[in-house]
Amino acid sequence: MKRLATVIVVCALVFGLLSCADMTRTQQTTLSGAAIGAGGGALLGAIVGGRPFAGAAIGAGVGALAGYLSGESDEGYYRHGR
Repeated sequence: MKRLATVIVVCALVFGLLSCADMTRTQQTTLSGAAIGAGGGALLGAIVGGRPFAGAAIGAGVGALAGYLSGESDEGYYRHGR
């Protein structure tokens, strides 16, 4: 089970970071946040002996929200010419 969680984490990180080519800053940070959150959640779920898939799902949601908020903040900053 831990090996499967490791494979999922690596795939999420690789695909999350490679697929940001033609996206806005907000889309990039949302996707990256979701991928990093899913990886961290799966890893934490595997370490504490819980469910890695549940940890990945929760981590992806939290990471996507944080990435979205960060991207919106950055775009507002750049939109005003700073």
